Amino acid sequence: MTQLVSSGSGRTAGVGAIETAQSKGVGYLSRQPILDQRGGVFGYELDCHEPFGQKGEAGSSIASNGMLDALALYGVRRLAAGAWGFVKCSLEMIIGDLFEGVPPELTVLEIPYQSEPSEKLIRACSRLKDIGFRLALLDFESSKPKNPLVRLIDYIKVDWRNLEGSEWKGLQEQIRGTNVTVIADKVHTHQAFCKARALGINHFQGFYFCHPELLPNGRIPTNRAHYVEILRQLFKDPLELKTLCPLVSEDASLVYRVLRFVNSPLCVARHPVTSIQDAIMILGDAAFRRIAALAIQSALSRDQSPELLQMALVRARFCAQAAPFCGLASDEQYLLGMLSLLPPMLRVPMDTILHELPLRTEIREALAGTSSKERSLLTWIENLEDNRTSGCDEISAQYGLDRNTLAVLYLNSLDDGSNSAQIN
Repeated sequence: MTQLVSSGSGRTAGVGAIETAQSKGVGYLSRQPILDQRGGVFGYELDCHEPFGQKGEAGSSIASNGMLDALALYGVRRLAAGAWGFVKCSLEMIIGDLFEGVPPELTVLEIPYQSEPSEKLIRACSRLKDIGFRLALLDFESSKPKNPLVRLIDYIKVDWRNLEGSEWKGLQEQIRGTNVTVIADKVHTHQAFCKARALGINHFQGFYFCHPELLPNGRIPTNRAHYVEILRQLFKDPLELKTLCPLVSEDASLVYRVLRFVNSPLCVARHPVTSIQDAIMILGDAAFRRIAALAIQSALSRDQSPELLQMALVRARFCAQAAPFCGLASDEQYLLGMLSLLPPMLRVPMDTILHELPLRTEIREALAGTSSKERSLLTWIENLEDNRTSGCDEISAQYGLDRNTLAVLYLNSLDDGSNSAQIN
């Protein structure tokens, strides 16, 4: 049976990375998207928490040194998928100019706010700007006198909850006449997004796109019910081709993706493919399920931020790669990760979707949010997305999983699949 490669890293590269990370002591690295007003990915904030066995919060000296190790091991381009990588820095990192090997053309250095920055810090920032780095100022206080760093920075990040009348006016006054771009931070709800956008802000950090306004009637839209029916068929084991093939044949984009993969170097067909049924039989059930799930997710998220599909793919890759380490089925965990973001794609609650899919009881409960072994990997990556590393540790301890292994498998899952089959 032909298997779909789910990670661009490959098994050998993944093992090598795990061994390197263990020797380096790199801790948890997470990222949060920064989107523009159209939902496009502008960049990612990269947070490195303390290397395992050490103490330090994200942005502290210890964590920042761990970030440098992570950037050296994996590269900004890979971690930020070619977008801007926003890197939290300590003052020691900025003043010490510790960024040798970090590509300035892809990197935004985030500087902790200083109400009275030292001349040494100002000179260091000026030098980094000359090299080509962009700079961002965190936790900006508009009530203070005009900060001399404003003339050097490119971005100011402000918690959206602090964008009230007088504070917003003060911030606008501070940046008047500059080219500074304001980024609203911690935008995790649709309400927060609407408020920040109403102020004229065009860049938003957070997971608000995962929590859109739900449809009033709570029903799956008619024009998307076809995809849900295909998903329902995908969970039957074995696949019922007589029912499935006509459904697939009605969707030209899905037919194209299936045939394109069958024709790829990873799947050498020994005879001409004359039907969708031929293609599915060549691929095998497991590979077809992954291709079809990705195609359906792409269709469902077409009018939404592309980051929604990207998050689903990262979750799916991580869950599939980590599954063997805790005695779970990779193919089932891949689909679990993909399905976890169906509610924002369909804009209906999860309980509306679940009764449409013939899932195992354990998987149904996992998608509904019930804690279980089947949900352990999904819970782990959800915790990391929210920077709740203590939750990651609890999952690791509960199921006897190695923290280094999970941390590096997550980094591997960020790959865009450039070395695997291209089925988009």
